Amino acid sequence: MVPKLRPRIEKMAAYYARRCGEDADDLLQEAWLGLLQALPALDPRIGSPEQYLIKHARWRLLDAVKRARIRRCLPLEDSGAPELAAPETDEALESATVREFASQLKEQHRELLACLMDGLTWREAGTVMGCTSANVAYHMRQIRRQYEAWHTE
Repeated sequence: MVPKLRPRIEKMAAYYARRCGEDADDLLQEAWLGLLQALPALDPRIGSPEQYLIKHARWRLLDAVKRARIRRCLPLEDSGAPELAAPETDEALESATVREFASQLKEQHRELLACLMDGLTWREAGTVMGCTSANVAYHMRQIRRQYEAWHTE
């Protein structure tokens, strides 16, 4: 089955690489990881196994594109930003502010916030926490409401 899927997976990775400006080989690797992770749960009696595997490969590939887009930024020397006097002070202040806000959250919300701040996608954070990405979206709405209330105080 895998040799049969190879051309489709390679074409999909090449397509998304052209569309997103990412490296095709990196996206191909992510797609294969998604496909291989879906294999243990594959039930060939249900639906089309090829479509199931391709769907999971595409999801993993798109998660990688999303992570790359989030992490992409200009180097400081090219950004044209003025030099900051004490970046350590700003980082310490931001860290203290985040800790203060996070201390007011429920344990589950703190865990979700930590996952997202570590760069995980909603789907990956849901997997870590044992829930779906829809549940993560629900909890994020609650966190946002609580942040807005905290920020206006």
